[in-house]
Amino acid sequence: MSATLPFSVTQEVYGRCLCLSVHRAARTLARRFDAALAPFGISHGQYSLMMALNRPDAPRLGDAAAFLAMDRTTLTANLKPLERRGLVAVAPDKDDRRSRRLYLTPAGHALLQSAVPVWRATHDEVDAGLAISAPALRSQLNLVAAL
Repeated sequence: MSATLPFSVTQEVYGRCLCLSVHRAARTLARRFDAALAPFGISHGQYSLMMALNRPDAPRLGDAAAFLAMDRTTLTANLKPLERRGLVAVAPDKDDRRSRRLYLTPAGHALLQSAVPVWRATHDEVDAGLAISAPALRSQLNLVAAL
């Protein structure tokens, strides 16, 4: 069977596709941060989710989902193991009983406090290996996320 698409198109995609490049980079970073956070029994995604709840006022589920660029169903599924471990609590909003607020428990706060130095050290290693400044890269990724 002959190829209907020239290999040069594949090479173009490999060299140009932002989505592919970002996914590859994200998977590599995810593995690195998952390994760094493994001693705390959480993944990088769980760390990010918990950190998104670390604010003066507990966010509503929908607000946290939007911040994390997740749909509500995915966020709810990701909350379940953290709830079972007693790191996160979900409770009705006192002002709107139809809405739910997401809280870090004292155990969740303690875990984050222990994990932050490891997260910082891992980030320092990653940032040091970049050919461009980390703030510039983050700024550009935030622009892409806002498209």
